[in-house]
Amino acid sequence: MPRITYVEQNGKKHEVELPEGISVMQGAVNNNVPGIDGDCGGECACGTCHVYVEQPWLDKLDAVGDAEASMLSFADATQANSRLACQIQMSSALDGLVVGLPEGQH
Repeated sequence: MPRITYVEQNGKKHEVELPEGISVMQGAVNNNVPGIDGDCGGECACGTCHVYVEQPWLDKLDAVGDAEASMLSFADATQANSRLACQIQMSSALDGLVVGLPEGQH
């Protein structure tokens, strides 16, 4: 299974294996990673799964869709590498993915 590392603002890392096809958001919720709530259940309607995707992983992700861009426009502390974890599906191509959590989400 592909591995992902969630990094809290304080530097604490949570390394977990996720089945292919599961969203980065659902993987965090299933593994009790603090800072990712997924209040809307992965429907791209709340922004509580905002993450920062480290390079070079950005180029391996699907493009940001209109709904995701809209939700990110309401999120605090967005950056060029901001994404919603509910919109990132794990795959073998993302094995080793590292995402950071914004300061406001803890």
